[in-house]
Amino acid sequence: MMNGLPLVLSARRGRRSAAWIAATARLLVGCIIGMAAAYAADEPVAAPAMTPAPAAPAATPAPVASPAAVPAPAAPETAPPAAPAPETAASAPAPASEFSNLDGRIQDTKSDVIQLNRDLMVLEEELLFPASTQVAVFVSMDVGKLFDLDSVQLKLDNKEVATYLYTPSEVQALHRGGVQRIYLGNLKAGSHELVAFFTGGGPHRRDYKRGTTVKFDKGTDPKYIELRIKDSTGKQQPEFDVKVWQ
Repeated sequence: MMNGLPLVLSARRGRRSAAWIAATARLLVGCIIGMAAAYAADEPVAAPAMTPAPAAPAATPAPVASPAAVPAPAAPETAPPAAPAPETAASAPAPASEFSNLDGRIQDTKSDVIQLNRDLMVLEEELLFPASTQVAVFVSMDVGKLFDLDSVQLKLDNKEVATYLYTPSEVQALHRGGVQRIYLGNLKAGSHELVAFFTGGGPHRRDYKRGTTVKFDKGTDPKYIELRIKDSTGKQQPEFDVKVWQ
């Protein structure tokens, strides 16, 4: 008994460390998304340079008459009017190419963050649910016209481990061939018992609740169990089958 205690403590410390690593990684992902959004909102757009107005030409002075000859007074020359200063162009919007480049960089950043989040989820599962102790339970439906699924409850070794209520869209997804992972956990090696309860509407819209039980052995490899809902056309009743994948 004392020899097994350090192994249990070591496993618990490993799971706590894995949870801390996953939480820290998710925090980093959130920071990256926030930085990308702030960068997109605050990037300045350069305004075009202002064109200075040309200087007006200097006025030409009128000639001074000689004192010897006093001709008739001539009309004074007036300086030509200064050319009006060109109107300064209003700040033009940034070219479309700049916005397209910025949008492209934002989309690339989002794609990198999504891929990083997927990798973190896989890493989290590998750390929290190692292959030597991992067990997963799935729910699938074959036709399912004789049973309108409402909920599924799982008990593992007489302990309730999962309860799930289905929406109409989720039931339709199962009808189209979807498979749902309803439980993921850890089990020590040895013999175990799984009990599943299915609740819904049966033939003639009657309330229907059935249960199924399976016993299996857990080794050092991951264990995958599929709960299948099928129609029995001969009995006109739904059937609930369990398959343990080797």
